[in-house]
Amino acid sequence: MPGVIQGGCLCGSIRFQVTNVVGPLELCHCPRCRKTTGSAFAATVVVAVDGYALLRGEDLIREFAMPVNEQPPGYTVHFCCVCGCFAPDPRPTGDRFEIACGLFDDDLPVGPDRHIYCDSEYRANWYTIEDNLPQYTKAQIAGLRGRERTS
Repeated sequence: MPGVIQGGCLCGSIRFQVTNVVGPLELCHCPRCRKTTGSAFAATVVVAVDGYALLRGEDLIREFAMPVNEQPPGYTVHFCCVCGCFAPDPRPTGDRFEIACGLFDDDLPVGPDRHIYCDSEYRANWYTIEDNLPQYTKAQIAGLRGRERTS
């Protein structure tokens, strides 16, 4: 099927496909994303719910949810209970949701759009951003996302 992008967890127990990558593809430097990835940032891309299909492994997906920190939403990650790898939300709500870019087997039709949570108190002091992508602070990304949701 043209336009289908396949993905899955590390052990292959969870498999999914998407047909509508809408973006943005963000590189998030917030402390929660750094902790869950064990890296300087998390790379996630927004996909349309109506083009997403979980092919197998729903029973293996677990959820870890942190409480709301300052304002909704809270922070939730899904993972495979077999290999511990990130997993997509088994039952996403709304029109769109994020999937970790590293889960995709196939090439994505978009590249990174921006770095977010680039405030000095959030990003890792041992990593230097050396590309030319826009870098947004917490306040800037909140404003940008508000505009993106209404347009």
